[in-house]
Amino acid sequence: MGSARFHEVSQLAEALSKEASRLKKRAAIAEAMLRVHNGGGDESLALFTRYLAGEPFAEADARKLNAGGAILSRVVKKVSGANDAMLTAAYRKHGDLGAAAFDLLQGEAPSEAGLTLAAVDAAFDAMATARSTAMREAALEALLSQATALEAKYLLKLMLGDMRIGVKASLVEEAVAEAATQADRATTPAEVRHAVMLEADLGCAAVMAFRGTLHEARMRLFHPLGFMLASPVETPEEAVERFTAKPKAAPEPKKRKGRKADDLIADDSAEEALAEAVEAEAAETAPDAETDTPGIHALLEDKFDGMRAQLHFGDPAQPGRVALYSRNREDITESFPELVEAFAQADSTGATILDGEILGWDFATGKALPFATLGQRIGRKRITNETRTRIPVVFMAFDVMFAHDELVLPKPLRERRELLESLAAQLIPQATSPLELDAAVVPGGLFAATVGDDARERLLLSHAVEVESADAIDRAYTDARNRANEGVMIKAANSAYLPGRRGLAWVKLKRTLPTLDVVITGAEFGHGRRAGVLSDYTFAVRNAEGELENVGKAYSGVTDAEIAELTEWLQAHTLTDHGHFRTVEPLRVLEVAFNNVMRSERHSSGFALRFPRIIRLRDDKPVSEIDTVERVEEIFQMQPDKVADEE
Repeated sequence: MGSARFHEVSQLAEALSKEASRLKKRAAIAEAMLRVHNGGGDESLALFTRYLAGEPFAEADARKLNAGGAILSRVVKKVSGANDAMLTAAYRKHGDLGAAAFDLLQGEAPSEAGLTLAAVDAAFDAMATARSTAMREAALEALLSQATALEAKYLLKLMLGDMRIGVKASLVEEAVAEAATQADRATTPAEVRHAVMLEADLGCAAVMAFRGTLHEARMRLFHPLGFMLASPVETPEEAVERFTAKPKAAPEPKKRKGRKADDLIADDSAEEALAEAVEAEAAETAPDAETDTPGIHALLEDKFDGMRAQLHFGDPAQPGRVALYSRNREDITESFPELVEAFAQADSTGATILDGEILGWDFATGKALPFATLGQRIGRKRITNETRTRIPVVFMAFDVMFAHDELVLPKPLRERRELLESLAAQLIPQATSPLELDAAVVPGGLFAATVGDDARERLLLSHAVEVESADAIDRAYTDARNRANEGVMIKAANSAYLPGRRGLAWVKLKRTLPTLDVVITGAEFGHGRRAGVLSDYTFAVRNAEGELENVGKAYSGVTDAEIAELTEWLQAHTLTDHGHFRTVEPLRVLEVAFNNVMRSERHSSGFALRFPRIIRLRDDKPVSEIDTVERVEEIFQMQPDKVADEE
């Protein structure tokens, strides 16, 4: 069989973008899958399924295209002959590089669809393995030069990871099940989703569905599962009420008005299916006695203000490989080489996935460093000895997800905790690495790097205690704050681990900081559905002389109607138009909340707000009454985990 053509993807994607009916979309995808499989076989089906879902590579595939907006824009201009002004105008019209390229390539690209799925796959591989930007651009230029305008549109969307055709992975998985069933392989969406979660490969799951082998799917390490999340409570009494109230149906989730930076979790229907399967299995095996005894039956831990992370290591098939994934499922391994060094040699327990927190750690005092300090390492790919010694890191484990060749998510927390303690007893003495690498050690020599007298334990186990009353929670909360931690986590002892879920089984009691009244000083255009509107707002407070000093930027918390009104107002009150960003008359007041205040040179005030979000527009408040830099300083000083000022 030959390879199917990419126009099968682009034409279907274009049709789906204009179709509102979910059922009709699913039927169209299933029909196309059957056609592609009959014409191109398993390989074409796998590529078609991934590409339609917006995945250049399988999730389990570590390759990256390494092609950002700058490279893509340069190649689009080269292939289309457009200049900067033409590309900017087209992008501003659509807020989407793929749609902009479609406009610019009309009449420029080949009139016939000639790209095969195999050719696209080969081009993506060339881009991922290119040793230079020039080689990557050459591969991309060759690809787009062979594409029709419509193919180029969806190639760019695919490469940017934003198809925008109203099709989520869950719908593609449902279509896989429908198509496989039509091909006489009776399949359910739940079976497909479970295979996707285990194999981390939607294309592979599609092929398995057509072969009738979904039951053979096996868990792979080195792709992140969803993190279980906690719901906030305001008081210890509310926490107790959550655990002692009679069970009731979970409320429908409220539709969020905007994105909250601290709450960005990738949509993953496979993990939702897994969560449902975990709930079902946990319900079958849960003991009945605990529900009839008084008390809240909860484990309490300090809530650290670090970086939530998932740690994968110990795979016998890949000795020494270690991976760290952030809460939004980014691979952050490169930023923390000490943890790689430590766990590369601590694999005697076999394949393991731990849930925990990466913390900046003061080994002298045994306390976590403030997040503002740890934040200086996040995103860095080159970690020097100076950084290693100034901001040491540890992994604070508080749960286990996979161990001894088994997903342990359905087990009650109390059992998972016992397993975690057993694993930690073996791993803590092994998981060590030095504060500073010897200059003679060749980068990448992980085992040699850990030899020496300066080895530090990089795995810590969170301290968990059982609590049964509001008073006990209140005392623990006070103790946690005195240790400069955010607050406490309270988790039902019989709770299963539900990936991606924020339920009532885990709650968090943490400090709340006062809000600030600020004034908008600048605004920039958004992306995607917010293209063409000013939706990102830079804001300021007053200094002692009454001058405005910027302190942050926020884009979440305002409604579409408020954004539209603000856009019209800000455009009418623009002082300087810089294209994508404009400075505006400082007349509109906002109330903003945030997680922390940090000292920072990013803004003229000398401070930055962590995860700011807009609470409301304050048109009732004059600019003369906004908060001051002095007030920001006060809030900074009231934080128990602030970065101490240098002497």
